[in-house]
Amino acid sequence: MATQTVKVPDIGTDDAAEVVEVCVSVGDVLELEQSLIVLETDKASVEVPCHTVGKVISILVNEGDQIKTGAPIIELDTSVDCGENSAEEESQPTQEQHAEASSEPSTDTTEAAPPPGGKAAESFEVKVPDLGGADSVEVIEISVSAGDDVSEGDSLIVIETDKASVDVPSPVSGKVVSVSLSEGDSVKEGQLVCMISSAAAGEVNEPQVDTPPKAAEQTAAEIPKATKEKASQPAQTHSAAVTLPDSQGEVYAGPAVRKLARQLGVDLKKVKGTGPRNRCTKEDLRKYVRDLIADKSSGGIPAIPDIDFSKFGSVKKVKLSKIHRLTASNMQRSWLNVPHVTQFDDADISSLEGYRKSKKADAEQRGIKISPVPFIIKACALALQKEPSFNVSLDSDGEHMYQKEYVHIGMAVDTPAGLVVPVIRDADKKSIWEIAEDVAGLAAKGRDGKLTPRDMQGGCFTVSSLGAIGGQGFTPIVNAPEVGILGVSKASIKPWWNGKEFEPRQMLPLSLSYDHRAVNGANAGRFLTYLVEVLQSLDGLTLE
Repeated sequence: MATQTVKVPDIGTDDAAEVVEVCVSVGDVLELEQSLIVLETDKASVEVPCHTVGKVISILVNEGDQIKTGAPIIELDTSVDCGENSAEEESQPTQEQHAEASSEPSTDTTEAAPPPGGKAAESFEVKVPDLGGADSVEVIEISVSAGDDVSEGDSLIVIETDKASVDVPSPVSGKVVSVSLSEGDSVKEGQLVCMISSAAAGEVNEPQVDTPPKAAEQTAAEIPKATKEKASQPAQTHSAAVTLPDSQGEVYAGPAVRKLARQLGVDLKKVKGTGPRNRCTKEDLRKYVRDLIADKSSGGIPAIPDIDFSKFGSVKKVKLSKIHRLTASNMQRSWLNVPHVTQFDDADISSLEGYRKSKKADAEQRGIKISPVPFIIKACALALQKEPSFNVSLDSDGEHMYQKEYVHIGMAVDTPAGLVVPVIRDADKKSIWEIAEDVAGLAAKGRDGKLTPRDMQGGCFTVSSLGAIGGQGFTPIVNAPEVGILGVSKASIKPWWNGKEFEPRQMLPLSLSYDHRAVNGANAGRFLTYLVEVLQSLDGLTLE
């Protein structure tokens, strides 16, 4: 058995390429030019064809591997009778054949070249190069306009097959006389691209393309750097970087980057490249998108200008605490992402306050302070059970939501370091006494800076009470990913019509904000109405 190891040919880069597809299996009998694997660099996807008939003995690479030029791919048994003679020698052109191929021009001229040393102006017809068997390709970018000055090797157009994007470079330096194509055109080999007038026609180097019959389907004519040094060497397959015109010079990007940019809707001209020759990489593109999202001024929200306040008087710049910074960031994120709606109502807590004060002695014996907050938290827990539309969180995919079967209530606590929201777990299963103990303990931990991350995670709903601070109402911001928050303002005595006369009642202003993506107005109306009824009737709120 005669064996042969097939290796990765020159892929035009010293960097590793990723194996994105293995096209054969052990036992396959291969034909000439049959695809073995598909490699992807940051510039193009290229198929590696087989130049020797034989049977696959073993496959030495896997999808996802990073390999370089010369790496072994497969082992073949070349003694297998495949009905064809080995054509390895035929498929690998000799030095003379390379030289002959290099001498074939890829563009036409309307006139013969001037005598040596001549500088007569000459017009060149630049045509679509060999497409490697493809019937037609799409023009995805026109890089020049009539009147532009171009240098040899500058990109004229970018064409794209279903497998790769490749730029067509200028064969000469000169001025673009006319452009015959438009973006979106479907063009064929030999079709006129543009006319270029050159004043130094005698020094023209024609672009060279070495197109293996199978690999050309992927690269759609891969063109080496158009320099005299390269022109004197045998033609080799290289993936040319795609270039884009820009007011500040040229932007270079590979096909994979261009595809990603199109998917993200990003104009590559605005992306700063950090690769060789300022080439734009995928990481450059991702960083641009991250910065765009983080930059408030780029997101349609004008930034607040910096002001030198010292011009108006004495100032002191104070660093925000970490809690303050996190709260500010979270509130801004919630406000920008959550469509807020707020509903208002007043709860008559006259009976509740009378009952609470009657239990003051019991509370002192237990060493617990009974404020209205434990009653409100318990009432919210009951309302979440009654109206479960509030006990959800939306999934980031925008198509699902999580219905929670537990009831954990967060309470906003003002501390010297900033606002914190510890969570009372299983509030629906706890008595008022137990909730009061949790409220006191978590508030103390918050003021002492001893709250743990777990103490502030897992909330289903938040209560933000201004208590005795004052105010008749406010619009609290939803603490996403929760979908609702209750704002509690200062209770006060107000006249209340009982059907016969006005009587003084202690009224508690409530503000219910909710995420309108998850909760509709009817859900919110039922939630708030039930909550008010529980606070007024004390149904489920007794201490015993």
